[in-house]
Amino acid sequence: MNIKALEKEYIQSLSHFYDNDEAKAIFNLAASSVLKVTKSQLVIDNEKEILAKDSNKLSKILTDLKTGKPVQQVLGETIFYGLPFKVTSNVLIPRPETEELVDWVINHVKDKKESLLDIGTGSGCIPIVLKKHLPHLDVSSIDISSEALKVAAENAQLNKISINLIEADILKYSTDKMYDVIVSNPPYIRELEKAEMHENVLIHEPHTALFVSDENPLIFYKAIADFALSNLNPNGYLFFEINEYLWEETLQILIDKRFKNIELKKDMQGKDRMIMARTNP
Repeated sequence: MNIKALEKEYIQSLSHFYDNDEAKAIFNLAASSVLKVTKSQLVIDNEKEILAKDSNKLSKILTDLKTGKPVQQVLGETIFYGLPFKVTSNVLIPRPETEELVDWVINHVKDKKESLLDIGTGSGCIPIVLKKHLPHLDVSSIDISSEALKVAAENAQLNKISINLIEADILKYSTDKMYDVIVSNPPYIRELEKAEMHENVLIHEPHTALFVSDENPLIFYKAIADFALSNLNPNGYLFFEINEYLWEETLQILIDKRFKNIELKKDMQGKDRMIMARTNP
């Protein structure tokens, strides 16, 4: 079987879960990983015959994908901000919009600050990328899940950096340690928004990292903002990834708590997805 024929098989077999473009992108990820080639090479060499051992691997991957399991979990890996990350069912798969949040932090913080705390670390994608690009920072990360922290520790080792991992519930956590930067991508999807989501996300990704109640959807933003008021140094930075539907309410939390220089930022799709705020001098 050649590359083109296998791509067609992927697209047809995954039509229940994905449209043609999504299925093609999934095939490209799987084929690039197995064949050790770039996506451009897949297009250029699409008539090339696939070795039997590689064809068998890609067929096995397709069998797993037909259960609805995300391709990153099937492969056990993904790329985030140019770095490799292991992923399991215990952590969220890193999203492109979170890359935009990380980029925003890097461009603002640079060499101005010394300590950073990431809240809700999951795979460790945010703190690991930030430590890689801002090596002068002392970086710590909190997560309630011990299993997620194991994945984050593996990813830190994979990317040859050191971060301090803390198992804690931010709704109950307190410390005397002060930070210059706090960044968080907390759970923010309301139960009522489940209908908009892919079935494979609902089945295969950890709900505690995704969902909040319809009655109190901003519980983590309130808690983290209060924590930041106590544990951010003067002129410290607070960065959030946010629910696009709740940007006004999230903004109001920070206004009410008297943060300054509050900035709302859209992602590349034009959605209100990030907020930055500062503490008083």
